[in-house]
Amino acid sequence: MTDLRADSRTPPQLRPVTFERNHPKHPDASVQGSLGATKVLCTASVEAGVPRWLKGQGKGWITAEYGMLPRATNTRNQREAARGKQSGRTQEIQRLIGRSLRAMVDMSKLSENTIYVDCDVIQADGGTRTASITGGAIALVDAIESMQKVEGKKQLKTDPLLGLVAAVSLGIKDGEVLLDLNYAEDSTCDTDLNVVMTQKGEFIEIQGTAEEKPFTRQQADKMLEVAENGISELVKLQQEALGW
Repeated sequence: MTDLRADSRTPPQLRPVTFERNHPKHPDASVQGSLGATKVLCTASVEAGVPRWLKGQGKGWITAEYGMLPRATNTRNQREAARGKQSGRTQEIQRLIGRSLRAMVDMSKLSENTIYVDCDVIQADGGTRTASITGGAIALVDAIESMQKVEGKKQLKTDPLLGLVAAVSLGIKDGEVLLDLNYAEDSTCDTDLNVVMTQKGEFIEIQGTAEEKPFTRQQADKMLEVAENGISELVKLQQEALGW
């Protein structure tokens, strides 16, 4: 059994995590989240109105967009806008982010407002979707607070927030469960798993794939146990960043 990973972490240990709020200043809320070398800028923007299919129901909406800067990785990638369409990966990730963040809010208390959460990867070293969800959750909290406090945006009668959500990646390498994969680990793992959970410990999403060989029920249970512990730690870090 391997005691330490290449970056000197133990198998169930997160990378160093930081959240810098109010960066930049123009959005209703913004957070730069760093998980190891992965850095994601999450901004939240509040707009009056909802999609056409929600109009007249008195409910709000939360949606997300995701993208990577051209040099977020070792080699330059062409902007998707220049290609004229988003990749399937991008669409899948932003749907995941949106689903995850909507679990934080009672839409019936958001009134007919839409919150857009934009997640832009500045630097990628594995776990960009999980970092986007975890950082985006803080930006969403700040955006909701802005709707309650800022003059001219007191649009909410009651607090719609249900709680935080966070996400983490895992993998199995040589039979060992590893938490919070960097790129080198993610690209060589036998199994790849992403887990999203609420602050209360409820599952929102479990995405798992046997990249090299199938995994057992026992290994799946172990991964979920490690994920739960990691997400509990991430929620505490989110709360500290928010001053809760």
